[in-house]
Amino acid sequence: MNLELKGKAVLVTGGSKGIGQGIAYAFLEEGAKVGIVGRNLNNLEAAQKDGIEVFQGDVTDIGDRERIMNAFIEKFGTIDVLVNNAGGSNGSSVLETNMEQFEEAMHLNFLSAVDLSKRAANVMSGNVDGGSIINISSIFGRESGGKPTYNASKAALISFTKSFGDEVISKGIRVNGIAPGSILHETGNWKKRLEQDPDKIKAFVEEHISAGRFGTVEEVANVAVFLASKKASWVVGSTLNVDGGQSYSNF
Repeated sequence: MNLELKGKAVLVTGGSKGIGQGIAYAFLEEGAKVGIVGRNLNNLEAAQKDGIEVFQGDVTDIGDRERIMNAFIEKFGTIDVLVNNAGGSNGSSVLETNMEQFEEAMHLNFLSAVDLSKRAANVMSGNVDGGSIINISSIFGRESGGKPTYNASKAALISFTKSFGDEVISKGIRVNGIAPGSILHETGNWKKRLEQDPDKIKAFVEEHISAGRFGTVEEVANVAVFLASKKASWVVGSTLNVDGGQSYSNF
């Protein structure tokens, strides 16, 4: 299927490994021009391929966000697709997690995406074809299961996706999200847990994932390129579960 993404300028935060790297590679295979963002230069360079530019920086820092976006626009002339994938988990239970950790989670998982989305939308509104913003949240943004700091920040991201999607569709900009379930990749926590206690993880998969296995980064990436394409032209403000049936949410 031709998704008509050839030549599109795509920026992926958290793009040096895991789901972000898989998304960056999927866009590259579609012929897009891709930039990846990360804090660790060695990881960025390890992920770099022909057609991929690296932008080192910390998306929780407003100065870095401005610098990265400006550098991307200077390199490619515009931005057609933004994938807000940078994120992480911290803390433990609510009572045992200090407020600084809640604030850190909001800055990393939510506020960085809000700021970058606003910056990208200001540029996309001048594009003939508008643009696409894709926010990577989690199934735990809709239900309990992850750490409270993670759940809350991802829930905020899902809500933002809907409100901003409704706001900017009139400008030809589509804002959507992906809520992955448990995805297995070499640099992820599930890989570490699997190596530490394979029997426990096998039991988890059997009990919680209807498909009977972990998801792959490619399965998330396939949805990302679809959402960015004209094939998804009537998908606006949605956050799609990509979880093999893991989520308990029925709406």
